[in-house]
Amino acid sequence: MKDHVDFVVGQWAQVMPSVDASSMEIFGRMARVEKHLERVRSLALAPFGFKEGEFDVLATLRRSGAPYRLTPTELYRSLLITSGAMTNRLVRLESAGMVERISDERDRRSVQIALTGLGKALIDEAVVTHTEVQNSVLAPLSAEQRITLAGLLKLVLSNLPGESAPVE
Repeated sequence: MKDHVDFVVGQWAQVMPSVDASSMEIFGRMARVEKHLERVRSLALAPFGFKEGEFDVLATLRRSGAPYRLTPTELYRSLLITSGAMTNRLVRLESAGMVERISDERDRRSVQIALTGLGKALIDEAVVTHTEVQNSVLAPLSAEQRITLAGLLKLVLSNLPGESAPVE
């Protein structure tokens, strides 16, 4: 069975046979999988009233554990986005009543971002939907193949800058 990436790599082999384009077989497929995931996740998250970037903020707060609060800096560092992008997401989520700004009890000059009851209820539902979507995409793989794929991706990712696990 041939796919679009086979077609593209074949074209490169024809026009530039001296170039080793075999990496395109991996990166091209990863990129195409991600585009499909973006589309299906966007559709799955739409009923909850937030986009994927906002889902990421809510999910980060939720997985941080009770009381579901982090500083804006902790959030944007965790999500690998700029502070400006974080501000835009927080404004939208706050306007929708999903997060609130709370004065930091340890330092009154700073704030923490906290999930509201609405935000927690919505992200709890959305995480279930989100994982169902991802599992449906991975359905053709056996449990062993999923473990192998996860391990290989982890190996590649661990060699990229800033990808070591955060210190707890």
